[in-house]
Amino acid sequence: MTLYPKRGWRASILAIGVALSGAAAAFAWQRGLWGLLTGAALATIWLTGLAWWNAARVPPLRPRDTDRISPEDSALMHRLLLDAAPTPLVAIDGDAARVLNRAARTVFGTDDRILPPVKALSDPVADRLHHEGRQWRIDRVAAPGGTTVAALIDVEREEHAAETRASEELIEILGHEILNGLAPVVSLAESATHALRADPLDKALLEEILGPLARRTEGLHRFASAYRDLARLPEPRLARVSLGQFASDCDRVFTERWPHVALTLSIGKTRDWPMDRDQMHQAVWALLSNAAHAACEADEPAVGLAFACVGRRLEITVTDNGSGIAPDRAALIFRPFHTTKPGGSGVGLALARRIARNHGGTVELVAAQPTTFRLSLPTDRGAQADLLAHRRQLS
Repeated sequence: MTLYPKRGWRASILAIGVALSGAAAAFAWQRGLWGLLTGAALATIWLTGLAWWNAARVPPLRPRDTDRISPEDSALMHRLLLDAAPTPLVAIDGDAARVLNRAARTVFGTDDRILPPVKALSDPVADRLHHEGRQWRIDRVAAPGGTTVAALIDVEREEHAAETRASEELIEILGHEILNGLAPVVSLAESATHALRADPLDKALLEEILGPLARRTEGLHRFASAYRDLARLPEPRLARVSLGQFASDCDRVFTERWPHVALTLSIGKTRDWPMDRDQMHQAVWALLSNAAHAACEADEPAVGLAFACVGRRLEITVTDNGSGIAPDRAALIFRPFHTTKPGGSGVGLALARRIARNHGGTVELVAAQPTTFRLSLPTDRGAQADLLAHRRQLS
C-alpha cells in the first residue's frame, strides 16, 4: 500500500507540540502563572487544529495495483488448489461428466470429459463406482446451476486404514485381556505348588486354590473362543431373502427368549433383499439382545424392531427404552470385548458391525436416548458381489 512519509513526520511533530503545550499549561496552573497558562492553552488549541487538518488531507489508503487479482489469476489459483487435492473430483451435468483435478485426470485418463460416459456417475442414487479393477465410493454435493460435484473415495485405501486401526485395537485388547487373565492364573498356580509341597498336605486349602484357578482358566478359554469366532467370520453367501419372513423369525425367537420384554415389530413396504440369511440373523439378534438387556432396566421393558426400504438401501432399526448410553461409552460400544454386562463377552455389537460391513453396509448408533441402532444394507447385489470379489483379491 502507498505510504506518506512527509505527513507522517508532520503528524509526529504536531503530537510532540501538543504534549509540550499541555505540560506548560499544567506547570502554569500549579504556579499561578495565568499569562503562561493562557498562551499554552491557545497553543494547544492551535496545534490540535493543525493535527486535525493534517489528518484530513491524507487520502484513504487503498491496495496497490499489484494486490489486485485478475479473474484469470483467480481461476488459475482455484485450479491449482483443486489439483493439490488428493481426492478425484468430477463435475456431473446430466449424463456428461468431466474431471476437475489432477487426481481425477489420472483415474480416467482424460483432461476434460469422461468418455465413454460412466453409468454410475450419471445415476444420482448410485454410491459405488467400479472402474478398472478399483472400488470407489461416490460422495455427491449439489453445486449451483444444476451441476453435481462428486468426490471419489478410494474404498481400498479406506479399508486398509480401517484394518490397520482394527489390528492395532485388537492387539491392544488381546494384550490387556490376556495379561489380566493370566496374572491371577500364575498367582494361583504358584499357591497350588506351595500347597502341594506342604507336609502334611492341606487338601482343603488346595481345593480352595484350584477352584478359582479352574474358573479363571475357563474364562480365558471363553475369551479365546469368542475371539476365534470374530476373527474367522466367513464371507457372506448372498441370496434373496423375504424380509417379511426374516422379521417374523426374529419376532418369534425374541419372544421365546425374552417373554417379559414387549417387542414392537414394524414392517413397511419391503421386498426380497440380497443377504446371507444366517449371518444377518446373527447380526440382528446381537442388536436385539443388546436392546433387551438394556430395556430390562425399565419398569416396562420394551424393544422396537423396524424394517424400511429407504431409496436403494434397507434400514433395520432397533430401539429400547433403557437408560441410554452415556457419552463416554458411545465411543467404546463397538470395541470388541468391551462390555458392561456381568458375564457378557463384548462381541455382539462388534460382530454385528463386521457382518454388516462384509455385506457392504453399516451399523451405527444413531441415538443414545432412547438407544437406537441402525443396520443399513445396499440393495444392489452386483455391488455387493463386486465388493466381495475385491476383498478376495486383497486377501
